Amino acid sequence: MISVIQRVSQARVVVGGEVVGQISAGLLVLLCAERGDADAQADKLLAKILKLRIFSDEAGKMNRSVQDVAGGLLVVSQFTLAADVSGGNRPSFTGATAPDEGRRLYDYFVAQARLAHPLVQTGQFAADMQVHLVNDGPVTIPLRIEPL
Repeated sequence: MISVIQRVSQARVVVGGEVVGQISAGLLVLLCAERGDADAQADKLLAKILKLRIFSDEAGKMNRSVQDVAGGLLVVSQFTLAADVSGGNRPSFTGATAPDEGRRLYDYFVAQARLAHPLVQTGQFAADMQVHLVNDGPVTIPLRIEPL
């Protein structure tokens, strides 16, 4: 699985003019399932995200996790993270899992996140979404858990 994590002071997802998910301070998680991914990759990625120490402590050091600061998670599906541009200028997305399995893994990730963290919001799978965010820092971290 591939993700891009952004520490935000606020973020929201709009679909068809309506806000479908929003958080104040926390993490925007852009998420893509790759071919060969399974629940184990989702579990490992979620554990890493929840423990990632990228929020400041009293001394200004990035030493706290989203759980430590009671921040929100806004999880947004984004198959374009699997883009391969090595063959030219038009991206290929063959590395992304098929849409049905992508939805299943996305839903699984969100369900597990909701079990482990009190504030989880989402985008809408396979929708045309507008993602609005204020990146705090900025702090943007790519994470990848390789398929087994």
